[in-house]
Amino acid sequence: MSRVTLHTLDSAPEAAKPYLETAQKNAGFIPNLLGILANAPAALETYVTVSGINGKAELTLPEREVVQLIAATRHGCDFCVAGHTAVAQNKAKLPDEVVTALRGQTELPEERLEALAAFTREVIAKRGDVSDATYSEFKAAGFTEGQALEVILGVSLATLCNFANVFARTPLNPELARYSWTRPE
Repeated sequence: MSRVTLHTLDSAPEAAKPYLETAQKNAGFIPNLLGILANAPAALETYVTVSGINGKAELTLPEREVVQLIAATRHGCDFCVAGHTAVAQNKAKLPDEVVTALRGQTELPEERLEALAAFTREVIAKRGDVSDATYSEFKAAGFTEGQALEVILGVSLATLCNFANVFARTPLNPELARYSWTRPE
């Protein structure tokens, strides 16, 4: 049960309704994250805007999903792990073994993606103070300075939605139930 109001199109503040209508049209349902963020239309607008900007990054969709799943698992956001698992499998077409490793918080079986994952983990754990060794491995895997900053962009986006969901105790939409995840003890 959510600890804050889970808005629908009917109950949402007027400023939030256009974002919920767009989500309904695009996804066929309103993700509960958006229903929660609708309580603060500025937060909802920020999420939608930054999501759009993140989608223009040089990191590929599969790479952006690695960042999102690392952040969601590290932040303990079961809602976002489920949502990004769906995207990782169905749109980004990440291999099952990569998605399983991301959800299990273990080393990734692909060297390039593991360099990205290690960099992302350290950005989160050390609040951006990534070691020279981790940064060198990231660059040696073919990533650029700009992409390092795009990882930070992705983590900032994830932080907003992960923290909002954890705070609100956002329930999982039935449409995402098959991707459910529970934080390991």
